[in-house]
Amino acid sequence: MNTTLKLKIGMLVMLVLFSVVTLVPSFDKEAPSWWKTYLAPQGLKLGLDLQGGLHLVLQVDLEKAVENSLNLAAQDLKEGLAEKKITAVQLKSDHKDRVIFTLPSTSAVETVKQVLDSDFPNLSSEIQAEPGTFPRVTLKLTDEQISHIKKNAVSQSLEIIRNRVDQFGVGEPVIVRQGENEIVVQLPGEKDPERAEKLIGQTAQLSFKLVADSQGLNLGQIVNDAIQAKQWNTKESLSKLNHALQSRLPKGTAIYFEREIDPQTQQVTNIPMLLEEQILMTGEMVKDAQVRVGGTFNQPYVSLDLTGRGGKKFADVTEKNVGRRLAIVLDDVVRSAPRINEAIYGGSAQITGRFTHEEATDLSIVLRAGALPTDVKTLQKLTVGASLGADSIKKGLLSGLYGALMVLGFMVIYYRLSGVVANISLALNILFLFVGLAMLSATLTLPGIAGIILSIGMAVDANVLIFERMREEFSLGKSVKSGIDAGFSKAFWSIVDSQVTTLITAMALFLFGTGPIKGFAVTLSLGIIFNLFAVLFCSRLIFDSLFATARMKKLNFMHLVKNASFDFMKARKIAFTFSTVLVLLGTIAFVQILRGHANLGVDFTGGSLLQYKSELPFALADIRNSLKENGYPNIDLQEVTGEHRLIVKMKKQEEHVGHLGDALTNILVKDFPDNAFTLESQSEIGSSISEVLRNKAVQAIAISLFGVLCYLALRFDFSFGLAAAAATLHDVLAVLGICWLTNMEITLLIVTALLTLAGYSLNDSVVVFDRIRENMSKEEEEGNLLDTINTSINQVLGRSVVTSLTTALVLLSLFLFGGTTIHNFSAALLIGIIVGTYSSIFIASPLLTLKSR
Repeated sequence: MNTTLKLKIGMLVMLVLFSVVTLVPSFDKEAPSWWKTYLAPQGLKLGLDLQGGLHLVLQVDLEKAVENSLNLAAQDLKEGLAEKKITAVQLKSDHKDRVIFTLPSTSAVETVKQVLDSDFPNLSSEIQAEPGTFPRVTLKLTDEQISHIKKNAVSQSLEIIRNRVDQFGVGEPVIVRQGENEIVVQLPGEKDPERAEKLIGQTAQLSFKLVADSQGLNLGQIVNDAIQAKQWNTKESLSKLNHALQSRLPKGTAIYFEREIDPQTQQVTNIPMLLEEQILMTGEMVKDAQVRVGGTFNQPYVSLDLTGRGGKKFADVTEKNVGRRLAIVLDDVVRSAPRINEAIYGGSAQITGRFTHEEATDLSIVLRAGALPTDVKTLQKLTVGASLGADSIKKGLLSGLYGALMVLGFMVIYYRLSGVVANISLALNILFLFVGLAMLSATLTLPGIAGIILSIGMAVDANVLIFERMREEFSLGKSVKSGIDAGFSKAFWSIVDSQVTTLITAMALFLFGTGPIKGFAVTLSLGIIFNLFAVLFCSRLIFDSLFATARMKKLNFMHLVKNASFDFMKARKIAFTFSTVLVLLGTIAFVQILRGHANLGVDFTGGSLLQYKSELPFALADIRNSLKENGYPNIDLQEVTGEHRLIVKMKKQEEHVGHLGDALTNILVKDFPDNAFTLESQSEIGSSISEVLRNKAVQAIAISLFGVLCYLALRFDFSFGLAAAAATLHDVLAVLGICWLTNMEITLLIVTALLTLAGYSLNDSVVVFDRIRENMSKEEEEGNLLDTINTSINQVLGRSVVTSLTTALVLLSLFLFGGTTIHNFSAALLIGIIVGTYSSIFIASPLLTLKSR
């Protein structure tokens, strides 16, 4: 054994040891901190679908942020003018981007101009002062200020949400900005996602207002009159109610609701209360907020410590309003309204209101972290219970184990010793893949596991290419050493081309995909990269080591396809006709999907997807009747056979998500108490984000096809690139058409399957193209292209059969044991394997003949 070989073996051993050491912190939580810091800072992380938790996509209302800033500036101006003995009366404006005041007389105009110029440079104003009328001031924010507010609203919201989550105590949260005005929040392992969502999304606009005199007014009756007249309902904003009632309420007042909770029944009652509209203090004056216990009933309350300015303001307010009630309003809800018995100079206040300790804790968190600058709306919500995550891990590992065993067993039986070598390189590939995920702090999801399992089947192809080349060399009478050298040498570019084209597809998935598509793309990309190293370096090293130590005399292989000599080109017209039908079917399916006339999942339509676990068997008819009686007649129900699981789907074209899960859970618990239904997972997607997901999926397909076309045009010839792209598009449309025809639900995972199929199809076509180009270069003169193509396909037919078979074995394991989540995914890919193998033989190669016509 020479020195170079020893150095290579030593390097591989060191790399394996490093990989094992790097993965230890991911499985041993007691590992020293320095170990994690220098090797894998975050370790291998499990996604929400594997360990449970909460995933939110929030949209920051930028227009509301601008409106809030304008209203606060207008309020400050009004208070500043009041100090100068000028009473400004705010009028109703039909435009949210402007505020209109009237002044008592024209003599106040100059003073108002001076105040605006000196104290409000971010406001643009227009003053109308005609003789005989009250002067009118119209205020707007400057364009520069509007741009500044929109730019900072998302960043400010992100930091406030991060502070709230940190104080909430969630381990390893993910909080990142997405696009122009969206924030993605992931809380893996969170056991109480409902509480977390409420805490994150609460605006927490705190204000102090005086309670107005409502003597002679029946507020309850006034509110009921507005409801009866359909001027307002309880789900609409308070501003709409007060606008409808402005003629029946005293000037400068508005109705709010105080929330009271019965200590025995826990029933919530909303009591109308009349407040003065002037804001005396805001949450910006709060320095700290802590939970305390006390009072007559020894209940939790929130103690506020005010800033220096806030303490002075609070003292001034309480001194001037002794005997009156001061309402503490949080997000338009009166939390408490104590009576001011004396001036309070200590710089502190209290918020009481029969809180539970949990409610008081959450309220103190949002007050300490600060108020969000504007409203945030939930575009997408995914919650997964820990038990379902554990079940997903079990099924993912089980399907992976079965798939790996089938592939490993086949390789040993078919290729004997060479199969053992391939299995060792495959094991190294998987080891390096997990190390890459750990070092990149990537999150392993259920689609990611599917990507790993699929990469096992695809990784075998590189070894098969080498072994089939070896077989050809051995048939020419070459020695073992010469056959191995020639096998690796002649298969090198076929391996590189096939892997790179698949990698281009995976990159398109990562750059333009979303959610599960990204997780799949990461594992597939790493699998391809490490596969090149494992096959071209590790497999070759093992063969060289065996030859140097054991002096191998012979390598034996089985033969599934011997001396193939089929005339594939003779059937090309029939194949073209059949494929034309498939492409037309796929085109019709694509158009119907774009029109929404297909079985689209909630990923693309918006709506809710919920999964329940029952302790006992149930009848779908009974559940359907129960939901219909409770006002949900159009819900799609599905039972997971043998698992006592219920899947509920409701598609809605609403911009933002609702809370369907809470309503349906209450119905199931009430009507089927013996079944003990528990909500395992919940996915709610607004129609606005579902449109983005659909567009990005189409974009990913287009980009991947363009990238492959460019690569193959550079490596081969433009006609080769065009043929490969056309065959790939043919495969995607064919499988899409079959899925549509069988009424399979089109989800993001199906899109992932289509894009994976594109990579697999390219892989297959490129191998055939490599052999065609090689055979064409061997001919001194241009021969019959049809004969060359026929010969090339027959030469690689054994490789195509073995690769398709091993990949199908892995997918069959996914289909049978992977669980309902990836059932359709694996089914679509199984169809795709058949279509892809057919197209690489009967479509991609024959398309090359069209260029000569």
